[in-house]
Amino acid sequence: MACRYDAPMALPAQKLDRRLTVEEYLRFEETSQVRHEYHDGEVLAMSGGTFEHAAVTTNLVATLHAALRNGPCRVLDSNMRVAVSKSRQFVYPDASILCQPPQFHFSDPKRTTIINPRVILEVLSESTESYDRGEKFEKYRLIESLEEYVLLAQDRPAVDGYLRQPDGSWNLIAWQEMDSEAQVRCMKLSLPLSELYAGVAFAERRTRRRKMADQ
Repeated sequence: MACRYDAPMALPAQKLDRRLTVEEYLRFEETSQVRHEYHDGEVLAMSGGTFEHAAVTTNLVATLHAALRNGPCRVLDSNMRVAVSKSRQFVYPDASILCQPPQFHFSDPKRTTIINPRVILEVLSESTESYDRGEKFEKYRLIESLEEYVLLAQDRPAVDGYLRQPDGSWNLIAWQEMDSEAQVRCMKLSLPLSELYAGVAFAERRTRRRKMADQ
Protein backbone atom coordinates (compact mmCIF):
# COMPACT_ATOMS: atom_id res chain seq x y z
CA MET A 1 0.00 0.00 0.00
CA ALA A 2 1.13 3.56 -0.68
CA CYS A 3 0.50 6.72 1.30
CA ARG A 4 -1.54 9.46 -0.38
CA TYR A 5 -2.33 11.96 2.36
CA ASP A 6 -3.31 12.04 6.00
CA ALA A 7 -6.77 10.85 6.93
CA PRO A 8 -8.75 12.85 9.50
CA MET A 9 -7.08 11.05 12.38
CA ALA A 10 -3.60 11.25 13.86
CA LEU A 11 -1.74 8.85 11.54
CA PRO A 12 -1.40 8.63 7.75
CA ALA A 13 -4.03 6.82 5.72
CA GLN A 14 -3.14 3.88 3.51
CA LYS A 15 -4.52 3.61 -0.02
CA LEU A 16 -6.13 0.46 -1.41
CA ASP A 17 -4.20 -0.80 -4.41
CA ARG A 18 -7.15 -0.54 -6.81
CA ARG A 19 -9.95 1.91 -7.55
CA LEU A 20 -13.55 1.07 -6.65
CA THR A 21 -16.95 2.30 -7.72
CA VAL A 22 -19.15 3.82 -5.01
CA GLU A 23 -21.22 0.64 -4.86
CA GLU A 24 -18.10 -1.53 -4.54
CA TYR A 25 -16.75 0.72 -1.79
CA LEU A 26 -19.97 0.53 0.23
CA ARG A 27 -20.07 -3.26 -0.03
CA PHE A 28 -16.37 -3.45 0.89
CA GLU A 29 -16.91 -1.22 3.91
CA GLU A 30 -19.74 -3.39 5.23
CA THR A 31 -17.37 -6.27 6.03
CA SER A 32 -14.11 -4.41 6.64
CA GLN A 33 -12.58 -4.43 10.13
CA VAL A 34 -11.06 -1.00 9.40
CA ARG A 35 -12.96 2.10 8.32
CA HIS A 36 -12.10 3.64 4.96
CA GLU A 37 -12.71 6.95 3.28
CA TYR A 38 -13.61 7.14 -0.40
CA HIS A 39 -12.23 9.81 -2.71
CA ASP A 40 -13.57 9.52 -6.26
CA GLY A 41 -12.47 5.91 -6.69
CA GLU A 42 -9.59 5.84 -4.22
CA VAL A 43 -10.13 3.99 -0.94
CA LEU A 44 -8.04 4.96 2.07
CA ALA A 45 -7.86 3.12 5.38
CA MET A 46 -8.20 5.37 8.43
CA SER A 47 -5.60 5.00 11.15
CA GLY A 48 -6.14 5.38 14.88
CA GLY A 49 -5.70 8.63 16.77
CA THR A 50 -3.98 9.77 19.95
CA PHE A 51 -5.37 9.72 23.48
CA GLU A 52 -5.88 13.49 23.31
CA HIS A 53 -7.77 13.19 20.03
CA ALA A 54 -10.06 10.55 21.50
CA ALA A 55 -10.59 12.53 24.73
CA VAL A 56 -11.48 15.79 22.97
CA THR A 57 -13.77 13.98 20.52
CA THR A 58 -15.58 12.20 23.36
CA ASN A 59 -15.99 15.47 25.28
CA LEU A 60 -17.28 17.17 22.14
CA VAL A 61 -19.95 14.56 21.44
CA ALA A 62 -21.01 14.48 25.10
CA THR A 63 -21.26 18.28 25.29
CA LEU A 64 -23.30 18.45 22.10
CA HIS A 65 -25.57 15.61 23.19
CA ALA A 66 -26.34 17.36 26.49
CA ALA A 67 -27.06 20.65 24.72
CA LEU A 68 -29.27 19.15 22.02
CA ARG A 69 -31.14 16.39 23.82
CA ASN A 70 -34.38 18.38 24.29
CA GLY A 71 -34.48 19.90 20.82
CA PRO A 72 -35.06 18.83 17.24
CA CYS A 73 -31.37 18.44 16.37
CA ARG A 74 -29.09 15.53 17.19
CA VAL A 75 -25.36 14.94 17.27
CA LEU A 76 -23.89 12.00 15.40
CA ASP A 77 -20.48 10.55 16.21
CA SER A 78 -17.71 9.42 13.86
CA ASN A 79 -19.49 6.16 13.04
CA MET A 80 -21.88 8.09 10.78
CA ARG A 81 -20.41 8.55 7.34
CA VAL A 82 -21.03 11.74 5.34
CA ALA A 83 -21.14 11.84 1.55
CA VAL A 84 -20.12 14.84 -0.53
CA SER A 85 -22.01 13.73 -3.61
CA LYS A 86 -20.71 16.45 -5.94
CA SER A 87 -17.12 15.30 -5.43
CA ARG A 88 -17.81 11.55 -5.00
CA GLN A 89 -16.34 11.61 -1.52
CA PHE A 90 -17.32 9.59 1.57
CA VAL A 91 -15.75 10.56 4.90
CA TYR A 92 -16.16 10.06 8.64
CA PRO A 93 -16.17 13.43 10.45
CA ASP A 94 -15.47 13.34 14.18
CA ALA A 95 -18.98 14.68 14.81
CA SER A 96 -21.87 16.12 12.85
CA ILE A 97 -25.18 17.75 13.71
CA LEU A 98 -28.40 16.87 11.91
CA CYS A 99 -31.48 19.08 12.27
CA GLN A 100 -33.70 17.60 9.57
CA PRO A 101 -34.82 14.02 8.93
CA PRO A 102 -31.73 12.18 7.71
CA GLN A 103 -31.25 11.97 3.98
CA PHE A 104 -29.19 8.98 2.93
CA HIS A 105 -27.00 8.57 -0.12
CA PHE A 106 -28.98 6.92 -2.93
CA SER A 107 -26.33 4.18 -3.29
CA ASP A 108 -26.47 3.27 0.40
CA PRO A 109 -29.59 1.24 1.28
CA LYS A 110 -28.01 0.33 4.64
CA ARG A 111 -28.60 3.93 5.87
CA THR A 112 -24.98 4.42 6.92
CA THR A 113 -24.24 7.59 4.90
CA ILE A 114 -26.03 10.92 5.33
CA ILE A 115 -25.89 13.78 2.84
CA ASN A 116 -27.55 16.61 4.81
CA PRO A 117 -25.54 17.56 7.93
CA ARG A 118 -26.11 21.09 9.20
CA VAL A 119 -22.81 21.28 11.10
CA ILE A 120 -19.58 19.27 10.79
CA LEU A 121 -16.95 19.23 13.55
CA GLU A 122 -13.39 17.90 13.31
CA VAL A 123 -10.66 17.46 15.93
CA LEU A 124 -7.29 18.44 14.46
CA SER A 125 -3.88 16.88 14.81
CA GLU A 126 -0.47 18.03 13.65
CA SER A 127 -0.47 15.59 10.73
CA THR A 128 -3.99 16.38 9.49
CA GLU A 129 -4.52 20.09 10.19
CA SER A 130 -3.60 21.33 6.73
CA TYR A 131 -5.89 18.72 5.13
CA ASP A 132 -8.83 19.51 7.43
CA ARG A 133 -8.44 23.26 6.86
CA GLY A 134 -7.75 22.97 3.14
CA GLU A 135 -8.80 20.17 0.81
CA LYS A 136 -11.33 18.62 3.17
CA PHE A 137 -13.01 21.95 3.95
CA GLU A 138 -13.10 22.68 0.21
CA LYS A 139 -15.08 19.46 -0.32
CA TYR A 140 -17.35 20.04 2.67
CA ARG A 141 -18.36 23.43 1.24
CA LEU A 142 -20.06 21.55 -1.61
CA ILE A 143 -22.64 20.15 0.84
CA GLU A 144 -25.66 22.40 0.33
CA SER A 145 -27.10 21.78 3.81
CA LEU A 146 -23.85 22.61 5.61
CA GLU A 147 -24.04 25.91 7.50
CA GLU A 148 -21.03 25.69 9.82
CA TYR A 149 -17.65 23.94 10.07
CA VAL A 150 -15.97 23.76 13.49
CA LEU A 151 -12.35 22.75 14.11
CA LEU A 152 -10.93 21.87 17.52
CA ALA A 153 -7.22 21.59 18.33
CA GLN A 154 -6.19 18.61 20.43
CA ASP A 155 -2.88 19.98 21.72
CA ARG A 156 -4.17 23.30 23.11
CA PRO A 157 -7.50 24.97 23.92
CA ALA A 158 -8.44 26.37 20.53
CA VAL A 159 -11.65 26.26 18.50
CA ASP A 160 -12.27 27.80 15.05
CA GLY A 161 -15.77 28.19 13.68
CA TYR A 162 -16.49 28.87 10.00
CA LEU A 163 -20.04 30.09 9.32
CA ARG A 164 -21.47 30.17 5.80
CA GLN A 165 -22.65 33.65 4.79
CA PRO A 166 -25.59 34.50 2.49
CA ASP A 167 -23.15 35.37 -0.32
CA GLY A 168 -21.44 31.97 -0.05
CA SER A 169 -18.35 33.19 1.81
CA TRP A 170 -17.33 31.79 5.20
CA ASN A 171 -16.81 33.93 8.31
CA LEU A 172 -14.23 32.75 10.87
CA ILE A 173 -14.30 33.31 14.63
CA ALA A 174 -11.69 31.75 16.93
CA TRP A 175 -11.70 31.00 20.66
CA GLN A 176 -8.44 30.26 22.49
CA GLU A 177 -9.00 30.67 26.23
CA MET A 178 -10.01 27.81 28.53
CA ASP A 179 -12.60 30.02 30.25
CA SER A 180 -14.21 31.09 26.96
CA GLU A 181 -17.26 29.61 25.24
CA ALA A 182 -17.07 28.68 21.58
CA GLN A 183 -20.26 29.03 19.59
CA VAL A 184 -22.03 27.02 16.94
CA ARG A 185 -23.42 30.27 15.63
CA CYS A 186 -26.00 28.93 13.19
CA MET A 187 -27.72 27.28 16.19
CA LYS A 188 -26.83 29.78 18.95
CA LEU A 189 -25.20 26.88 20.77
CA SER A 190 -22.47 27.41 23.39
CA LEU A 191 -19.52 25.04 23.78
CA PRO A 192 -17.47 25.87 26.91
CA LEU A 193 -13.82 25.10 26.26
CA SER A 194 -13.56 23.90 29.85
CA GLU A 195 -15.94 21.07 28.90
CA LEU A 196 -14.42 20.34 25.51
CA TYR A 197 -10.95 19.95 27.06
CA ALA A 198 -11.91 18.45 30.41
CA GLY A 199 -9.35 15.88 31.52
CA VAL A 200 -6.93 16.69 28.70
CA ALA A 201 -3.34 17.38 29.80
CA PHE A 202 -1.63 19.32 27.04
CA ALA A 203 2.00 18.55 26.20
CA GLU A 204 3.28 21.87 27.57
CA ARG A 205 1.55 21.25 30.88
CA ARG A 206 2.86 17.68 31.08
CA THR A 207 6.39 18.96 30.46
CA ARG A 208 5.99 21.58 33.20
CA ARG A 209 4.81 18.94 35.68
CA ARG A 210 7.76 16.68 34.86
CA LYS A 211 10.21 19.55 35.44
CA MET A 212 8.59 20.35 38.79
CA ALA A 213 8.77 16.69 39.82
CA ASP A 214 12.47 16.56 38.99
CA GLN A 215 13.28 19.56 41.21
